[in-house]
Amino acid sequence: MKLEAFALNCTLKPSPAASSTDRLLREIFDALGKYDVTCDGARAVDFNIKPGVKSDEGEGDDWPGLRAHILAADIFILGSPIWLGQPSSVAKRVMERMDAFLSEKDEKDRMPAYGKVALVAVVGNEDGAHHVSAEVFQGLNDVGFSLAANAMTYWVGEAMGSTNYIDLKATPKTTDYATRMMVEAAVHLARLLKRENYPGMKS
Repeated sequence: MKLEAFALNCTLKPSPAASSTDRLLREIFDALGKYDVTCDGARAVDFNIKPGVKSDEGEGDDWPGLRAHILAADIFILGSPIWLGQPSSVAKRVMERMDAFLSEKDEKDRMPAYGKVALVAVVGNEDGAHHVSAEVFQGLNDVGFSLAANAMTYWVGEAMGSTNYIDLKATPKTTDYATRMMVEAAVHLARLLKRENYPGMKS
């Protein structure tokens, strides 16, 4: 069964600046590729994602195109750095725009993200990965995404340190293990949901 994945890198750095979040997402792509999953992605900051909670905020809004990519994929990956212990402002903008899913239900009361699996990738130089994932997990699940077992991979450096993930010569074994476990569970769940989506509400 062929699966597709789409990732949004919510770094604050526009392309082509080096990004630790991008490195982790590429490692996830490599792991997904071993299951023949087709992967694509974008940096959210490269697009004009207008503030708001509708799927289309009018002229110049790039969100509708990104939304289409997200919903066309079987697996959605949101990558975020940690700033002040929080998801990036870009990640929060993306989550706000997904709020529209709450009212975009089909005839069975299923939101557009029903049947889609979500994963989270977090990097930062301070502790806070679990706090970031908790915030993002809740939002993604609220708008209909499914979370497989161990749906996050992350790396955090030493507190008050200056080393970034992109500066590491090799991927830490613990992060590599978390990535591989996350991907295996996500692919399994995505295949199940693609074969048979949630039934939704019966009339």
